[in-house]
Amino acid sequence: MTVSKMAQNLIGSEIIRVAGEVNAMIAKGEPICNLTIGDFNPAIYPIPEELRKGITKAYEQGHTNYPPANGVAVLRKAVVAFTQERLGLTYPESDILVAGGSRPLIYATYMALVDPGDKVVYPTPSWNNNHYCHLSGAAPVEVKTRPENNFMPTAEDVKPHLKGATMLALCSPLNPTGTMFSKKDLEEICDLVLEENSRRGEGEKPLYMLYDQIYWMLTFGNAEHYDPVSLRPDMRAYTIYIDGTSKCFAATGVRVGYAFGPTVVMDKMKSILGHIGAWAPKAEQMAMAEFLQQPEEVNGFMSEFKPKVQESLNVLYNGFQQLKSDGFAVDAIEPMGAIYLSAQLDLAGKTTPEGKVLETSQDITFYVLHEAKLAVVPFSAFGTGKDLNWFRLSVGGASLEEIKAALVRLREALQKLK
Repeated sequence: MTVSKMAQNLIGSEIIRVAGEVNAMIAKGEPICNLTIGDFNPAIYPIPEELRKGITKAYEQGHTNYPPANGVAVLRKAVVAFTQERLGLTYPESDILVAGGSRPLIYATYMALVDPGDKVVYPTPSWNNNHYCHLSGAAPVEVKTRPENNFMPTAEDVKPHLKGATMLALCSPLNPTGTMFSKKDLEEICDLVLEENSRRGEGEKPLYMLYDQIYWMLTFGNAEHYDPVSLRPDMRAYTIYIDGTSKCFAATGVRVGYAFGPTVVMDKMKSILGHIGAWAPKAEQMAMAEFLQQPEEVNGFMSEFKPKVQESLNVLYNGFQQLKSDGFAVDAIEPMGAIYLSAQLDLAGKTTPEGKVLETSQDITFYVLHEAKLAVVPFSAFGTGKDLNWFRLSVGGASLEEIKAALVRLREALQKLK
């Protein structure tokens, strides 16, 4: 059977492949600490109680029909107020686009801006930009980042690639690293985008920035979230924000995401998603609109939720630092935001008890999975080479006790290597 060239060459998710192995082991009764999926276990991280009640009430009130293609008006108004109050960004209700999580919005951004062959610049590691480039026919330009800069791109990194590009795709806090832009780095990148656009002629497509800030409410310690338009108001004409409620309220299955940006782009994105039908369920939209307008409930939930996530991240980070100080070839970057820890397992060249030499990050992934019962995702799933032995550890699906037990098993697994 013949399918499209796009479908023939579409690469499956490496995360899903690892998850399949993990699920098979769990089905056999093995005690896996699963740090693979950027999700939350509802038994550990339930959604806000008022939101849960609101969803139930909305269904009882009969909100089971189609919502407007761009989102119900009360939610778009609530997003306007919430974004203004929390971020200082002012956008009209007509420029808010609601969808079933952030994925359709990212896809719509690509489809609204990118013609086949257009250059899209993005850092590696980063989430799914390689796949969105494939879906849209874009010419991907991958910018390698370094652990020395927390795997965040700098202006120096991206500058050589912006001439003639259609889009620069950025994310902060970053999936998969849990790290964030400094104010200086983001300012300098914004200045490059503005300079590039000042050189473009009338009728020439601008250089846009897709700015995914879905994790902006989950920042830790002294880390502070920055966004392009707040730093450089002239970026308003070129920035498409990807945002939503899935991560900040542990509500991944509630599927309420939203985007905002230049009117001309948002109008086209609305049309694209209108044909796809990628809206969030109406009852969930109605409930989220009500919840966002209850600042005491929002703040109360975050005051309990964030410290719990941070504690798990800190336990993991401190565990890796202890292993490092004890002479094992591991490291980690102090978590700044999101639900992820960047951890290094520099085990290439080491030999397992069975005599197998670990060569790639995939080899290391499956050794740690089977020996330590610890499931992690290599950065190669996010566009890097398989020789970069850094990994994403996502804490939303595991309890603190599971994480602590996994660190003990990891030490034992490392001790077995020669």
